[in-house]
Amino acid sequence: MTSTSNPRDLRAELESLTTEAFRPELAGIDQLPTLDIARLMNAEDATVAAAVAQRLPEISAAIDAVANRMERGGRLIYMGAGTAGRLGVLDASECPPTFNTDPSDVVGLIAGGPNALVTSIEGAEDSRDLAEADLDALALTADDTVVGISASGRTPYAIAAVEHARSEGALTIGLSCNEHSALAAAAEHGIEVVVGPELLTGSTRLKAGTAQKLVLNMLSTITMIRLGKTYGNLMVDVRASNEKLRARSRRIVALATGADDAEIERALAATDGEVKNAILVILAGVDGPTAARLLEESGGRLRAALTAATA
Repeated sequence: MTSTSNPRDLRAELESLTTEAFRPELAGIDQLPTLDIARLMNAEDATVAAAVAQRLPEISAAIDAVANRMERGGRLIYMGAGTAGRLGVLDASECPPTFNTDPSDVVGLIAGGPNALVTSIEGAEDSRDLAEADLDALALTADDTVVGISASGRTPYAIAAVEHARSEGALTIGLSCNEHSALAAAAEHGIEVVVGPELLTGSTRLKAGTAQKLVLNMLSTITMIRLGKTYGNLMVDVRASNEKLRARSRRIVALATGADDAEIERALAATDGEVKNAILVILAGVDGPTAARLLEESGGRLRAALTAATA
């Protein structure tokens, strides 16, 4: 399925998509009491997780492939237009404070650039050239991963991004909410989470947007777990950039070690506030520089560093 400039053909194409389907049983929704509309919407949302569950094997395979590339220094790059692009930018922007990644490690690109985050950039989603230019500006490598995101699975910007990235040898993932989508077909890893027609016809910021958010959560979070960015379910690579995160850092050290407040403060002071290093100082009984060296030699993996320290 490809994009077309003929309005009649485009209308027919959209009408064939599950995400664009009209639901006559909801034609009178605007006349219902607010609580009834809320119940309907909540019931719709409750089906999304089950739709994602059906694609867990494909999602898991994609995550393992991403982690292998990032282990070699590759980047995770999200690309989409409109809501899909905003969701990619959101997920990328959360990685530095959560996992202490460099901002260049996980990148979100939206058709039309940063202004498109808050306003509609007409025609951007239809531009294949724009997608290629955005990727060329990043100097794409074979270790990178490009994730094209599009609810319909037909957005030219997302499809072109995946096709161009694949031609450069990068890993490619196509995330859509329709079966047999052009986006999934273009990618090495196609993930099609079919959530069905929306409460408001064609409003794919609803169930489709929720589904995409859930999958992106998995892609980034589980990849970071695979890369050793956590210790158990603790965010030991959290970046303490404000008072709330500094308090969270102390709590994470406490949960990981069982140490008292005084010992935690000493460990954090000895490691310049690095949570992972402080945990190693306390559990392995080493000093700050030794903790840093052990983590460096262990590729940043705390469990491996603890094993090395006690060997």
